[in-house]
Amino acid sequence: MTTKIRTRFAPSPTGYLHIGGARTALFNWL
Repeated sequence: MTTKIRTRFAPSPTGYLHIGGARTALFNWL
């Protein structure tokens, strides 16, 4: 699941999804 979200949403420079990206991905997944 994490890999899907990562490929779908652009990760932050650190390599992890930021709060906004994670929240959007979560709402989109739901």
